[in-house]
Amino acid sequence: MGETVRKSMETLSNYIIVDIGANLTNKKFSRDLDQVIQRARDAGVTKIMVTGTSLHSTKEALRLTRLYPNTLYSTAGIHPHDAKSWEDDTYSELESVARSAECVAVGECGLDFNRNFSPPEVQICVFEKQVELACKLGKPLFLHERDAHTQMVHILQNNIDRLPPCVIHCFTGTKEEATVYLEMGCYIGLTGYLWKDKSENGVRKLLEEGAIPLEKLLVETDAPFMYPNTRASKLPQHIKDCLTERSVTFLQRYCTFQRNEPCSLPVTIEMIAAYMK
Repeated sequence: MGETVRKSMETLSNYIIVDIGANLTNKKFSRDLDQVIQRARDAGVTKIMVTGTSLHSTKEALRLTRLYPNTLYSTAGIHPHDAKSWEDDTYSELESVARSAECVAVGECGLDFNRNFSPPEVQICVFEKQVELACKLGKPLFLHERDAHTQMVHILQNNIDRLPPCVIHCFTGTKEEATVYLEMGCYIGLTGYLWKDKSENGVRKLLEEGAIPLEKLLVETDAPFMYPNTRASKLPQHIKDCLTERSVTFLQRYCTFQRNEPCSLPVTIEMIAAYMK
């Protein structure tokens, strides 16, 4: 089965892929961004959304879109870890960036009660303001949620009648949580996290059971994070057998645990396809 899938994938001359989330403002990309973007193109990643997670990175992401037009797009948001940095003028500054044509979503925003780098009550307040901004502008929400499913759903439901499209970025939750999000109309974003998920009821199970409709499934690298370790012993052999030599070469030649790149996205897509059979 794996060999058949792999051979059919290798008949494709190239992929045409959109990476919906890469942190290209990260300092790990400061010296060779031209090459990183060219490698992505060579791998078939034709468009990349550069994630804004603070006011500074939001503005920097927008600047990058103008250096690489029609390839890079940006988001504008305050990550829950940085919610405590919110000031009186943050909303207006975010709105100014989010109104730009190159900015395609509000976020990365949401709730992270796993680490609580910002107090939960501050996270909630800042998230609600960004939901309001997205509703006002009619731009999609790029959402982060860790150990905060119930509160996230509550806030989204409170705005359900005017809510723009939403994607749960880098989803790592359970099948039940994904089902709730999907029933609300949300998209599910998957990353290289897939290689290390061994939960009984998590992302792998979602894919194996076909619980995510293809039209609701989005892919991302979250570079420089979420390196897809295809050599891991916990990754089943039949999944490894579905990976094409071309995609694995991009991954192993240019990406590491310390710095994942958008050119690794084909490997994640092939893993997803293998789990979906």
